[in-house]
Amino acid sequence: MDTNKRPIFLVHGLWNNPRLFEKLVKKIKEDDYELFIPHLPHRYGHTSLSRLAIDLDSRIQELVSPEIEIDIVGFSMGGLISRYWLQNCNGFLRTKRFFSIGSPHFGTFTAQMIPSFLMPGIAEMKRGSKFLSKLNNDLSSLQKVECISFFTKWDLMSFPGWQAKLSIGKSYHLPVLTHKELITNSSSLDILAEKIFNDT
Repeated sequence: MDTNKRPIFLVHGLWNNPRLFEKLVKKIKEDDYELFIPHLPHRYGHTSLSRLAIDLDSRIQELVSPEIEIDIVGFSMGGLISRYWLQNCNGFLRTKRFFSIGSPHFGTFTAQMIPSFLMPGIAEMKRGSKFLSKLNNDLSSLQKVECISFFTKWDLMSFPGWQAKLSIGKSYHLPVLTHKELITNSSSLDILAEKIFNDT
């Protein structure tokens, strides 16, 4: 392991678990990096994103000393969990880079019909939700972090796909057609691995 490299946290999304990142990790020499892939049980969308962000904060504090700077990568809903941690749990104070992959930063119409009382975690991803409005109305803390977004305009899970990116930082349109392919397609994974695991 190269101890000069920042630890990297990989945060999975809805209906996912840490195995989501197996193909991405296979693209690198795992021993060269300090990777953490916490399991955040979302109970199929019953757990709120803020609660999951607090759980993420606990995992990060348990695994890495507070003086150590990290990078964080969030796929889909994992990108929103990571954002809440960055913006509302002071995560920005110890984060160098934030990568979001197919995350519905402005909401997704796919979640629009989900009632908040039934599945708050999914309902918080609705277009115009209070959760997202709070995140998007004040980007001051996020602006202190190097932000990189990856998306595909054809995404039907984070829909519309062309808005599944942050309004700040760099963004890259990946050459795939579906949400899942963002993190499973070989061409997409090559780009992700190059950007995430190459500290420039």
